[in-house]
Amino acid sequence: MKKTDKKIERQIVDALTDVCELALDDVIGFRWLTHSVNYKMVNRSLKITCVFENDELLTQSLAVGSCERLVLLIRTHLKQVDIALDADEQIVFDTEQACQREHAGNWKKRLS
Repeated sequence: MKKTDKKIERQIVDALTDVCELALDDVIGFRWLTHSVNYKMVNRSLKITCVFENDELLTQSLAVGSCERLVLLIRTHLKQVDIALDADEQIVFDTEQACQREHAGNWKKRLS
């Protein structure tokens, strides 16, 4: 990883850590998030996966607009480090329950 890639990664991690801390208190059923990125085209390749405890809590969060708040938090914090993204394409919601059901809890396989 090049020095500039490490700098970008640190900025992304710091921004998403702040989002995660805020969302844990604010978003129904939210547990954690992760990301993947191609450093040659950060704005187009960054993908963020927001993980909820179970399908029911994700559905509740979507219904009451908590997921919209989460998307806003992500966009706002990334914008502060000059990263813009298309939320509809680059932010996805998932659940620990779905990963367990479909990939026996193997997140590495599920996210690849």
